Amino acid sequence: MSFLLSFAGALQLTVASFPAAPALQPPHDSAAAVYHAINGQTEVRMGRPSSAVVTIDGRLDEPVWSTASLLTGFSLYSPTDGRPAPDSTEVRVWYSPTAIYFGVRAYEPHGIVRATLADRDRLTADDNIEIHLDPFQERRRAFVFIVNPLGIQADGTKAEGGGFIPGSNVMPGQNDLSADFLWTSRGHVEDWGYEVEIRIPYTSLRFPTGGVQRWGVQFSRKVQHSGYEETWTPVQRGAASFISQEGWLAGMTGLTRGIDAQINPELTSTISGIPSTDPSNLKDWRYTSKPRVGGNVRVGLGSNFVLNGSIRPDFSQVEADATQVAADPRFALFYPERRPFFVEGADQFNVPNTLVYTRRIVQPDAALKLTGRLGRSNIAMLSALDAAPTTVGATRPLVDIVRITRDFQLQSQSGLVYSERVSGGRANRVFGADVRHVFGGKYYAQAQAVGSLTRAAGEQKRGGLWEAVVDRTGRGWGFHYNVLGVTPEFRTDNGFVARTGFVNVSTANRVSIFGKQGQLFEKLQMFSQVSGLWQYGDFFKAKSLLESKASLGNTVTLRRGWSLGYTPALATYAFDPTVYGSLRVLENNTAVPFAPAPRITTFSQQASVSTPQFRRFAASASVLRSSDVDFNETSRVNRTAYTGSVDWRPNTRLRMNATYASNEFVRRVDDVSTFSTQIPRVKAEYQVSRWVFVRLITQYEANRRETLRDWRTGSLLYTRRADGTLTPTVATRSNLLRADWLFSFRPSPGTVFFAGYGSSLTEPEALGLNRLRRVSDSFFLKASWVNRFMSR
Repeated sequence: MSFLLSFAGALQLTVASFPAAPALQPPHDSAAAVYHAINGQTEVRMGRPSSAVVTIDGRLDEPVWSTASLLTGFSLYSPTDGRPAPDSTEVRVWYSPTAIYFGVRAYEPHGIVRATLADRDRLTADDNIEIHLDPFQERRRAFVFIVNPLGIQADGTKAEGGGFIPGSNVMPGQNDLSADFLWTSRGHVEDWGYEVEIRIPYTSLRFPTGGVQRWGVQFSRKVQHSGYEETWTPVQRGAASFISQEGWLAGMTGLTRGIDAQINPELTSTISGIPSTDPSNLKDWRYTSKPRVGGNVRVGLGSNFVLNGSIRPDFSQVEADATQVAADPRFALFYPERRPFFVEGADQFNVPNTLVYTRRIVQPDAALKLTGRLGRSNIAMLSALDAAPTTVGATRPLVDIVRITRDFQLQSQSGLVYSERVSGGRANRVFGADVRHVFGGKYYAQAQAVGSLTRAAGEQKRGGLWEAVVDRTGRGWGFHYNVLGVTPEFRTDNGFVARTGFVNVSTANRVSIFGKQGQLFEKLQMFSQVSGLWQYGDFFKAKSLLESKASLGNTVTLRRGWSLGYTPALATYAFDPTVYGSLRVLENNTAVPFAPAPRITTFSQQASVSTPQFRRFAASASVLRSSDVDFNETSRVNRTAYTGSVDWRPNTRLRMNATYASNEFVRRVDDVSTFSTQIPRVKAEYQVSRWVFVRLITQYEANRRETLRDWRTGSLLYTRRADGTLTPTVATRSNLLRADWLFSFRPSPGTVFFAGYGSSLTEPEALGLNRLRRVSDSFFLKASWVNRFMSR
């Protein structure tokens, strides 16, 4: 019943998303206190809570808005800082005992407002306003709420420090939009710009318990026609932290979070089909059904802790991972976490060098998670019982992760992490400590030490990881120097460490030159990097390095957002014979161990271009040409790689994206193409309403790998098996076309209905598209609804 009511409400409110009749000028009033950030007025005195009731319809026409605090005086942040914003923006803010309210008037006299009826979290091509809230005054972590001119939402967190954010494939300081909060927003476009009205209930936030509140706050406006980003407080690019340059909402009292609990039943069903294995009856298609019932429970423990529990959770993903080109077989590929249970509070599991990577938990039968803040400490705990088939020997692994961090001084932090994955045949435990100290406004130093203990097959191995970093983020000059060491025996079964047994020393320097406002040239950034990599033992014995690389990246930003890039790079590679220990080559009918090539020097050049975000169109492209290395056979190759992306939005509802990536190796000694990958991908989405869209994704992946050859003689390489027999390396071909349809109805976070169909087809010739044969397909249904017990 609650699901049907949500559907009816969604259809009823859809009309409110569209622009209404424009007013020539926005209303102004003088009853409000004005805080002009450029004049240093960045601490807003909030006064007492209001009991006013407003309708969130995108119009600031209730009396309470005329007396709400007025924040203005925005500054330019990107591509250059330290200048008044060319576009005027006004933000009004007030609060009640249960929620905080924001009203935005964004004036646009210079260009057309870009706004579409986008899906949630897909606002990068629209004009938008970001609200950053830092209730604990951490100065390095904030809640992020984003709206476009129609009030369409994106939300998540921003965190500085650490490594990859576990909930998404983003680096520190970028917005992680994997989490979804419950809040209300509406907006409309006017002749003078746009107006947005926002209500954020305290149940969607975490904040200190009791007392007078003082929250950090920042507002960021993205203007698509100019490519500018503008902030309320004057944020300097030459600083170690963006968040720490925030303003303040001070003096809030009487905040009540009330009851904060929700139950989230889930029902999923997948029907998978494959052809019959009987060669005489290939038209016989066999289908198997896998229904699954599960659920989640979320309970807010006061205003600063959240407990999440899940039984047989649905961890399906409604959009498949975009295929990545794996040109270097020495490294595993990193894919972001999208599963709903893991993404809430994911930033609190953030550890340098990605020691926590929750996609290692494949299909748990049950999971429990606690995240929150106590005083100046953040606490995060996760426990899951993974399903048996994901572990060798069909035993159930128990996963436990604990992450504790504590703030010191203004922006610095120390942390501990403990991680274990234990099953009948294998146990891996990891314990580590890290510290990040920000000093002098522009500098930070970071250190990490980690140990691992792994038991498997009756053996026990100890390993270690350590790192030291020093960084300067100046406006015109910055650097990042680090040294990272990982022993050969180090393992982290719950993390993502792509390579072990090395020490890497890296120095990077950046120089930025800014043009004058309004000129064609806006910024030139030069980024030089020199790195050296040793085998772990060789580093301490002062032996020669295994790999070295030097590059100089050059990026020019032009007016309105055009970007041009050029990066030359010089590298050398030596080869560890033990890595190729299983390969053999025949000499006079006798199998002898394969001898890798001596050190190889390579040179590469990469050029790129990206357009501004035009009203209907945006594009980017890059090309890489290099004399390179095929690490599978240590041969010299000429490498060519292309990437391209085109976004097209013919109207406010339809969005189309086409990408292409290719990579090819041509062996230099005989001019034979030994490896190639081609991946075209097209995604089309039509937004029926604010909560309903349909999507089609088609992707073709063509892979070709020729037989491996000895770099000296061109003889075929063989693989030696455990029983001593030799197997010749063989050429491989794979041409796979995948098409996925999806219908999505999502009126609010957690309440969703998905229906989809996917099919995989193959053919003998790459990109022929004339002899396709279906090899598998599947139907997918998911219904999930949230029953909330909370104060609104």
